[in-house]
Amino acid sequence: MRILIRTSKTAIWARWLGGLAVPVLVIPVVMHRLRWLTGDLFLVAMVLACIIAVLAVGTAIVALARLWQSGDQGWNRALGGLVMGLLCLAPFAWYGNLALTYPPVTDIATIERGAMPLVFEPGTAAMPPPRTLTREQIAALFPNVETREYPLTPEQAYEVVLRQVTSLGWDLRLQRPPLGSEPGRINAQIMTWPGWREEAVFRIEAGPEGSRVDMRSASLHAFHDFGSNGTRIETFLSALDDEVTVLLRDNPSTTQPVDAEAEETGESETDAEAEEAGSEP
Repeated sequence: MRILIRTSKTAIWARWLGGLAVPVLVIPVVMHRLRWLTGDLFLVAMVLACIIAVLAVGTAIVALARLWQSGDQGWNRALGGLVMGLLCLAPFAWYGNLALTYPPVTDIATIERGAMPLVFEPGTAAMPPPRTLTREQIAALFPNVETREYPLTPEQAYEVVLRQVTSLGWDLRLQRPPLGSEPGRINAQIMTWPGWREEAVFRIEAGPEGSRVDMRSASLHAFHDFGSNGTRIETFLSALDDEVTVLLRDNPSTTQPVDAEAEETGESETDAEAEEAGSEP
């Protein structure tokens, strides 16, 4: 007598839902990165992918419990649906944790944002109003988001900043070296893994120590940056500090900015010494 062992229908559903969650998650991300999908539709697709992944995990758990009791076939299907569902839920868990860690901010800068305007300005109808923080809030969340001052000329500081931006592979939108009293400016665009675009702006000008470097990072078309803008500024400026330190260490003869009054006084003393030497018999 042959005993027929059934395949659990719940396990079949779990495998099918898990297999469906993967393309529903991946395809919108690819389309969003290629700009084939608007931000609003992308959010809808992500909600749908999350729901399918939750259903896959829930159905797989039910299927495994029933298989344990009934002895039916379908363990591979149930486990496959569970694994794929959990993998699809991992990004949502990651960004959910970031949303709980950071407030809903989209624009952070070391100084007033108006001093560092964006180059790639989206349409005002599609661009949500920026969400910002006070200086006290920025200092509490991102203590390293501060103006940098270096013993370099503005031209030297501009070259160091530009070299670092280029090494990161960011999409350069504007390069304007400092000229006289006019500050230098660099604008670059960055794409996050989900396909959101963010823009970094740099302002390089003369300062008391030689040069001042300020940075702004803003999200385009997003309602929450999940801490990316503040983290980006902190990471970049820390790396910039290290690069300037290495530059000054390896090049002790690097041109240092000279105080104009001191230079004029020095020239006057030199001229006076020359005249005195010429008048001696």
